[in-house]
Amino acid sequence: MAEKPGSMIRAGLWLRDEVGLDGKFTKAELRAAFPDVAQIDRRVRDLRDRGWQIDTNRQDPSLNADEQRLVKIGAPVWLPGQSKAPKEKASLTDTQRNKVMLDDGFLCRSCGIGAGEPYADGGQDAQLDVARRKVLMPDGTTQMQLVTECNRCRVGSGGRTADLAGVIGTLEKLSALELEVFAGWLEADRREPSPMERLWGEYRTLPGDARSAVQDAIDGMSK
Repeated sequence: MAEKPGSMIRAGLWLRDEVGLDGKFTKAELRAAFPDVAQIDRRVRDLRDRGWQIDTNRQDPSLNADEQRLVKIGAPVWLPGQSKAPKEKASLTDTQRNKVMLDDGFLCRSCGIGAGEPYADGGQDAQLDVARRKVLMPDGTTQMQLVTECNRCRVGSGGRTADLAGVIGTLEKLSALELEVFAGWLEADRREPSPMERLWGEYRTLPGDARSAVQDAIDGMSK
């Protein structure tokens, strides 16, 4: 008699065959499909550490609170040797997660939003988690390092590589004054935009007709 596959493998096959790519499912449907598995939700989450992308309404606001969507099928965990998570994908402890967030000031390092803060365009308030980011080192090697990201930024950052070598290379080209200014930003962990930069940012949010009105205003001031 063949040995019954593990619950994570069964969950992966169910998602592949029954839900399908871009298909939606609910926790109730998942639990109904595996009534003999007490923690089937956790087994589905384990698939994410093996390259699967399964979005909730945190990542996809079009989903209802009880829905999830299969966006990407990762490692074929039903094949021999494919069900083991990569070492760099090992689950973080609460202590490790809290330390990363503390080091990052409990802010998303991609957009700067804090936990529980509303997004400018509305929707759910921001939720923070710890992501793994590939970093290109000065010696040409790459490392996986931990960084705090909000639920929105994390969705689009899966293939992102942080270029530490490029940052350091650019720093070496700065003048003494520019380096002093940059060091001040590092110490404060923030950079206040100048009035001109704020004005430019506000201008860029205007609709086309309003931007044309700004151009007309500038033409009138130049006469």
